[in-house]
Amino acid sequence: MAQQTELTIAGTTVRLVQGDITKQDTDAVVNAANPDLAPGGGVAGAIHRAGGASLTTACREIRRREGPLATGEAVITAGGNLPAPWVIHTVGPVWHGGKGGEAELLARCYRSCLALACERGLGSVTFPSLSTGAYGYPVELAAPVALRAVASFLREDSGHLKEVRFVLFSGRDLALYAQALSAL
Repeated sequence: MAQQTELTIAGTTVRLVQGDITKQDTDAVVNAANPDLAPGGGVAGAIHRAGGASLTTACREIRRREGPLATGEAVITAGGNLPAPWVIHTVGPVWHGGKGGEAELLARCYRSCLALACERGLGSVTFPSLSTGAYGYPVELAAPVALRAVASFLREDSGHLKEVRFVLFSGRDLALYAQALSAL
């Protein structure tokens, strides 16, 4: 049984679990995308592999029409072969020591994804720990930014979402997110 921590904020359950984002059955999962929305390593690679060719084709079409996705923005595609019917793609900031506005850009990622989910009438969203893989954002600094951004959004826009889930890859990441959640 995976470790789990949760808190209700403005009627929405914020849940932390350790696991595989490609196995989540929420209305949408969030892809830690690169600006080209291309398959890559880490979360993006796993989501593209599990979602299949239709997901990759949908991303390619968005890239062709709209160009690269800016850091902090979000777009949505069908989930392909994933259990989640939708994938929300966002580009997190690359860590440059915290002096380049990384915290605000990271918070913008979470807010953009949640706003898009609400706009689409979705009831549940699963996030990975954005920017903490290849983009180098330290998890212990990213977790409080992520959870504060989500809590702030939920307090301002209460009632639309039933669940916001964070699926963390490691027990260490889960513990750091649980610590940040308890500090809210």
